Amino acid sequence: MNLYLSGMIGSGKTTIGTQLAARLNARFLDLDQEMDQRLGYSFHRLVKEQGWLPFRELEYAICKYFAGFTGAVVSLGGGTVRYEWNRDVIAASGVTVLLEASEAELIHRVARADRPRVNSGADLSEDVHRLWSLHAETYRSAADLIFSTEGKELSDEVAELEHLIRTDPRLRPVRSFLP
Repeated sequence: MNLYLSGMIGSGKTTIGTQLAARLNARFLDLDQEMDQRLGYSFHRLVKEQGWLPFRELEYAICKYFAGFTGAVVSLGGGTVRYEWNRDVIAASGVTVLLEASEAELIHRVARADRPRVNSGADLSEDVHRLWSLHAETYRSAADLIFSTEGKELSDEVAELEHLIRTDPRLRPVRSFLP
């Protein structure tokens, strides 16, 4: 089984996932990085030039690829769990932790990042608000555990998540890869 980290843009999936995997002595996989590697350029360019459909198709292929691993900590894309086909693959191959923070915190964390907007013409604040308003329940229902990343130091977040992985019954399936 894998441990999948989901959440909105800026929730900490890659930052926390990298350090958590190191603490667990596990492989770290990042959907956005895998996509860039397969494309040979940034997925931002793919979205800009071809739109979201080719992005979502490649995202699904990567989810299926990651499902073939065992014992990995996987950082999903910000919108990955909004799509049922991705949720099915993820649920069959691991457990999911939703990393949450307030909309204001998410916007603060990514304000300087040049990320493609899901809602054309929307600024970052509008985009985050619309996405969370429409899909919060989907993110939450896809998660085995919801973990707040707001107001905590990174080292504390990682230590707390490691403790939960080792003790929370909802995350029992991933314990088999722990040292």
